[in-house]
Amino acid sequence: MLFNSYAFLLGFFPVTFFGFFLLGRRNRESAAMWLALASLFFYGYWSISALPLLIVSICINYWFGLRVTPVATIPERILRLRLIAAVALNLGVLGYFKYVNFFIDNLNLMLHAASAAEIRALNVVLPIGISFFTFTQIAFLVDCYEGKVQERNFTHYLLFVSYFPHLISGPVLHHSQMMPQFRHPETYRLQVNNLLTGLFNVAVGLAKKVLLADEFSQYASPIFDAARDGHEFGCVAAWTGVLAYTLQIYFDFSGYSDMAIGLSRMLGINLPLNFNAPYKSTSIIEFWRHWHITLSNFLRDYLYFRLGGNRRGAARRYANLMLTMLLGGLWHGAHWTFVVWGGLHGTYLLINHGWRSVTPALPSCGKTLAILGKAAGAAITFLSVVIAWVFFRATTFASAARVLQAMTHPEPIHCASDCFADIYRGILIPPTSLGYLCAFFACGFALIWLFPTSQASTQRMRNIQGGMAWFLSGALLSCIVLLAIVNSSHRTSEFIYFNF
Repeated sequence: MLFNSYAFLLGFFPVTFFGFFLLGRRNRESAAMWLALASLFFYGYWSISALPLLIVSICINYWFGLRVTPVATIPERILRLRLIAAVALNLGVLGYFKYVNFFIDNLNLMLHAASAAEIRALNVVLPIGISFFTFTQIAFLVDCYEGKVQERNFTHYLLFVSYFPHLISGPVLHHSQMMPQFRHPETYRLQVNNLLTGLFNVAVGLAKKVLLADEFSQYASPIFDAARDGHEFGCVAAWTGVLAYTLQIYFDFSGYSDMAIGLSRMLGINLPLNFNAPYKSTSIIEFWRHWHITLSNFLRDYLYFRLGGNRRGAARRYANLMLTMLLGGLWHGAHWTFVVWGGLHGTYLLINHGWRSVTPALPSCGKTLAILGKAAGAAITFLSVVIAWVFFRATTFASAARVLQAMTHPEPIHCASDCFADIYRGILIPPTSLGYLCAFFACGFALIWLFPTSQASTQRMRNIQGGMAWFLSGALLSCIVLLAIVNSSHRTSEFIYFNF
């Protein structure tokens, strides 16, 4: 059930919304259980066969959470062994479903090179959202072991893990951000400001997905599909495809993040910010503070710091940083292209940290040079991110190399425009003038670089009160319905991060 589908917008969410607040007026625990059961239904709608895995995972991890919590009568060594067993179980399940096919495929390549018999593929189906609910629960277990968890209500834990706005594509939630909210009486009371700002975020997120991300995908997918199939194309087509994907994944993930925050806000629950204008970053360090913020925080807190962080010298710090980014790339998918994408970002971060370590020794520069330096940093950061997206989107190294090669071999200016329509017609895109496409792309980048984020706009709207709030709510709700109608003329597409 997609956030941008009729079934969700006009069926599931209204029923869940009204049921939650009607029950909340009488019994908060019943309302929390209603929301948890609705979330399980939402997940089961995707895959009823994967629902038992989610339920069993929640029950086992809740049990382990109780067993690893420090108790005076239990030795610390026993608690640590229990924690290791619990984390190993979670990683084992994740590894089986997400990486066993990847492991067998690579093993078969080695066996084929050695003229040995191949291993039969298991064709394991990846349960949707397993990466997100696994990481969420590992963080919970570690914090239980460290005595940081105070909430023990099973209904609240069930809702924390299964909560439908985050379950499929994040954000990666932390118990301290969510479970205390389920205890607050005001969470279960319908509030006009929450309804208004939530509707605004949902409308903006849906517009980003339907009107921008899905449109840009029409120019990105054919190029990468053509590269996968071995077709040749020129520099203009290559840059069109790569920049289209750069815009597509931005508006797709930004749109999902807005919708998740908006849907949750309407239910009186605040989700953490997960996306904050990353393409405005002036360094790759800043980029990772604004792109998939909750995943970055998880990798930092539960992997990078656990490896030693920067406490054991510069060499160890850089090694830990690179390993964290490589595993972060692999987390996105069981393909070597994701590992390379993570490795590229790891390399960028090493260079960025190295540069920051030497800049204090450089002579200070004037205000003008500082502004030019920031502009140069923003341009270099954006170009580096664009190049890395090629590996993120490509399915093979050969197709990534074909795209990168085309990007670095400029065509004569006088023929670029003439051949543009022919190039796209050859790979099943309706011919579009180069001028129109440049204008469309310019609008996309203008929205990214020149306009405030939806969350910044939301902060301003929260001051609106009374009848005007209800009027705007109705207007925004009409926009949502209109966008759903517009969306019905296209194939309802999944958000990109549903694949991870």
